[in-house]
Amino acid sequence: MKRPLWSNWREFAFDVAPLATVVTVIGTVVFLAGIPLSMVLWYSVALDVLVCVALLLFRRTHPQLCLAVTTGTALVMLGCELLWPGVMVSPHDPTRPWLSLGTPFAIYSAMKYSDRKWPSWVMTVVMLVIAWRPWQFIPMESPYFDVRPSAVLYTILPAVIGLYNGARRRLIQALTERAERAEREQDLLAEQARADERVKLATEMHDVVTHRLSLMVLQAGALRITATDEATRTAAEELRAAGCQALEELRDLVGVLRSGPRTDEVIPEDGTNSATLDLTALIEESRSVGVQTELIEDGNPLLASPVVGRTAYRVVQEALTNARKHAPGAWVRVYVRYSGDRLRLVIRNSAARSPLDPSLIGSGSGSGLLGLKQRVELVHGRLRAGPTDSGGFEVDAILPAYVPTAGGQHDEP
Repeated sequence: MKRPLWSNWREFAFDVAPLATVVTVIGTVVFLAGIPLSMVLWYSVALDVLVCVALLLFRRTHPQLCLAVTTGTALVMLGCELLWPGVMVSPHDPTRPWLSLGTPFAIYSAMKYSDRKWPSWVMTVVMLVIAWRPWQFIPMESPYFDVRPSAVLYTILPAVIGLYNGARRRLIQALTERAERAEREQDLLAEQARADERVKLATEMHDVVTHRLSLMVLQAGALRITATDEATRTAAEELRAAGCQALEELRDLVGVLRSGPRTDEVIPEDGTNSATLDLTALIEESRSVGVQTELIEDGNPLLASPVVGRTAYRVVQEALTNARKHAPGAWVRVYVRYSGDRLRLVIRNSAARSPLDPSLIGSGSGSGLLGLKQRVELVHGRLRAGPTDSGGFEVDAILPAYVPTAGGQHDEP
């Protein structure tokens, strides 16, 4: 991916610095030296500005290219000064090195951002030699002697600073990557521990609970056949039907626990494992006890996974139960929206209009919503519950349209 020129305001500020420095230095030298404007080498100034603009645009993305351009500029200045003195460097500024004013920034960027350092060192040494002028004997009392420290400031100092900042930058990146990798490994270990716990729980449920439920269903079926009175046979049939439904739900939950919640499976096109969420019985039951209940459905109620339908059923059931217990006399609206990849449930009730019944409030365990939230998360859904601004209560659940069980089939007890 192509790197942007500036990722933050600090980079922009540091990139504008070379151009501002060039303009400031040139203006200061002209002013302090009392050089007439007619004596200023404007084409040399323009070359410096162009070099700094190149640095401004490319010193992070192409640091060695910028250094190569700067080195080429220095070689041009050297040739001109040896053959035609005073052409590129003003004779009124004899202590200035024969380098572009953007040289320190080019060296700094190459040492900091480039991976291969030896080409940068070669070009830095070339510019150090050009700035030092070893072929000239310059006495200490000569004004030209100031060229020596200027050469070091122009080349060696920015190289050392660039190397330091580059090493610091790479160290920070390495530490950041190591921390991110450790965090990912920790998440994987935690997920593996949860998966192992789910498998252990599924095994216990399969071996113990389903066995007991199967015995209960068989005994209820036998009682229905051998009972002599109609009331006993009816009760036995209801018990057997409830046990069969519990077994079916338990098989689905065991399958989900073994496989873990997955959302990357393709929904079967042949309609297998499909179930229709029917909330009519719950709504009628709520109305029969005097609760003004309204059901609003949007979309196709055909779900791809039975587990999702049963989980949605439990969400509505728990919300209606809580409304009857904690908001007597309130109205309840159940919104159900079906889409291609998810199911959303919103159960909202108004504030209580009648006195609370202490016996109803104390009848629950107090962990219904918590258990419901865990059940929704087990199928990779989300549940949010809380009071509304009008004093009522709202339960909002989002479920995936399809959650496969282990192997895509039910396990036999």
